[in-house]
Amino acid sequence: MAKDAYKYFRVEARELLEQLGQAVLGLEKQGSATQTIVPRLLRLAHTLKGAARVVKQPEIADWAHAVEDTLAPWREATVNVPRECVDRLLNLLDRMSAQVATLLPVSEAASAGPAQSMPGEAVRTLRTDVAEMDALLDGIAQTHAQIASLRRSGERVAGAGVLARRLLGQLAPQRSLDNARPGSTAHKSQVLAAELQALVGGLGQGLVSSIDQVDRELRQLRDAAEQLRLIPAGALFATLERSARDAAQTLGKRVRFEGRGGEVRLDAQVIGAVQGALLQAVRNAVAHGIEAPGVRQAAGKASEGRITLAVTRRGRHVAFSCGDDGAGVDLDAVRRSAQRKGLLAAATDSLGVDALLQLLLRGGLSTAGTVTEVAGRGIGLDVVRETAESLGGEVSVRTAAGHGTTLELKVPLSLAAIEALVVEVAGTAVAIPLDAVQRTLRLAPQDIARSAQGDTMVYDGRVIPCIALSRLLDETAPPSLRVHWTVVIVEGADALAAVGVDRLLAPAKLVLRPLPELAPPSPLVAGASLDVEGNPQLVLDAEALVLAAGRAGAPPRPAEAARVPVLVVDDSLTTRMLEQSILESAGYAVHAAVSGEEALEQARRQPYALFLVDVEMPGMDGFTFIERTRADPALRDVPAMLVTSRSSVEDRQRGRDVGAQAYVVKSEFAQSEFLEQVRQLVQTT
Repeated sequence: MAKDAYKYFRVEARELLEQLGQAVLGLEKQGSATQTIVPRLLRLAHTLKGAARVVKQPEIADWAHAVEDTLAPWREATVNVPRECVDRLLNLLDRMSAQVATLLPVSEAASAGPAQSMPGEAVRTLRTDVAEMDALLDGIAQTHAQIASLRRSGERVAGAGVLARRLLGQLAPQRSLDNARPGSTAHKSQVLAAELQALVGGLGQGLVSSIDQVDRELRQLRDAAEQLRLIPAGALFATLERSARDAAQTLGKRVRFEGRGGEVRLDAQVIGAVQGALLQAVRNAVAHGIEAPGVRQAAGKASEGRITLAVTRRGRHVAFSCGDDGAGVDLDAVRRSAQRKGLLAAATDSLGVDALLQLLLRGGLSTAGTVTEVAGRGIGLDVVRETAESLGGEVSVRTAAGHGTTLELKVPLSLAAIEALVVEVAGTAVAIPLDAVQRTLRLAPQDIARSAQGDTMVYDGRVIPCIALSRLLDETAPPSLRVHWTVVIVEGADALAAVGVDRLLAPAKLVLRPLPELAPPSPLVAGASLDVEGNPQLVLDAEALVLAAGRAGAPPRPAEAARVPVLVVDDSLTTRMLEQSILESAGYAVHAAVSGEEALEQARRQPYALFLVDVEMPGMDGFTFIERTRADPALRDVPAMLVTSRSSVEDRQRGRDVGAQAYVVKSEFAQSEFLEQVRQLVQTT
């Protein structure tokens, strides 16, 4: 295999060129610190020149030297660098970027397509590393599982130290009776017991301390790896700013680009997918939105237009909003273009704003009078719409005559980094996005107003709904008997709600992942994160929480036809919600219990047609629960299905021995087969 001579140079050059590009664009901004930026540019160019010469790339070295020559006169300047100088710098950077893109390994060069732009290359490189990052995270999760086992061993060693100390205490009276005989058996036993206690005690303490340290370091490593799995949305801004500048220069306009929400960290796949659509959105804003300088001044505006790209996370989606302060969409031009294309009758002039904008989003229409390099063919919005459709998202347009237009692309999240407040509900940890948390409070009974329309409280001069989070997540959960409540004030959907939790755990940085395809969508769940051992933890959608809390006090719906009642017994909130969603969608009435003891109490109060039981639960396990029901004359005929992660032959046999009619392994779960088994078992009752 041929050696890749440019393996490290490509990475270094791309990073240097990206920094150079961002700094050069900064030279044009009003109030830019030229005295700070120019020296930095000179240092970056000099570094790139030296690296290029090492790998024998004289053209790149010469272009980097030309950057130094162009900047040298402005090293001590206190005024902005002229536009023509910035144009020359950007041209030199484009040449170097194109040349770096050609420096591929032999195996890649044979199949390489057209060279990509710098930021696109960065996204592509990150995407190829995703599999390696996932493998690293899997390894960390497996190591954590092993540490849990090692921790139990450490606890047993510490327990042995306690036993040795107790033995030493029991031998003490015998030693006091035999103090005159130091060499006696009792004396020797006492000495050995003391040495054993010191040895085992020290070993146990050291082992537990070492395990704790390794556990902390692995958690830090996992957090860092999760963050590396994602890249900040701001990685798009340099390319978009350059595109806006180039389009404006072609059309004789002046624009200023602003990026917001660049700290939002997203999966490289999402950023790579939307990059082309956002480029089109920015170019459209320049071509169709921003007016010429003279027109803007005549309208009382600044001669320089403004284009803003805002990136915001909204529950399980991320929105990219591209707005301008231009003239707004020329709706008459859209109507005329649609009529020429035969999309509207020639006499139609009553079509509303929303309908005309929807026609524009269909593509093939252009409000430009002539075809240019930037606009006129009517394909720009096609790219945006097709991107949204390919990602399962949506695109919308808002416009106001004389004030500008906003194009918004909203797509589902694959991964995103969020800060969240982790709370405990019914023994399970769930997360609420921290940016939606207004405050946490401790409420006394008199703080809550109770009525037939639901519970409320007064917060910041407003009456807001107050409801237990457990009731929102599971409508069958019994009302809480707590006297004092810990509530989280959540903001979303232009409203507030107080949701009661069992206790607050801690703020945390999480990586939000979509739910598995097996899981039916739940409006309250934005996705899941993985704990250190790879187990899922639900992340809630703040807007959906507030909406659900507001509806909780609504009048009850008319009673439906009787549904077959099924009891789900599982200590995992995720599993309970998954099984409940599947069964309710199939027409069953589902009740839930978090332990075998609670399930027995419910089963003795109300008849059920089927028990769905997990094996591993605190207290009474699933095997014992089924044994108890088989021994109860009132419950012995209710069929039971075990749904568990344990798949050994011994466990399956024990399930049959205790009387389970079906055994489902979670890793082999198939929804259609599961529902068919449920149907058959229910028919036997």
